[in-house]
Amino acid sequence: MHYTYRTSGVCSSEINFDIEDGKLHNIAFTGGCNGNLKSIASLLEGADAELAVERLSGIECGFKSTSCGDQLARAVKKALES
Repeated sequence: MHYTYRTSGVCSSEINFDIEDGKLHNIAFTGGCNGNLKSIASLLEGADAELAVERLSGIECGFKSTSCGDQLARAVKKALES
């Protein structure tokens, strides 16, 4: 199933991704640090969605209380709960 998540408190504005059989696919960030976010998406392609939430939750970016990775964790968690 495809999901779109509007981020908050980070440079990226949106995250799109799919969850199929509990695995993450087609992760794409709009805005933010292009190279870093492409790397996150590449590393997580096919990864277990729950494991991604576990590993990315709570990561901060500089002085911010969240990060693009943390926002992805929140998005995936919300998707899994729906």
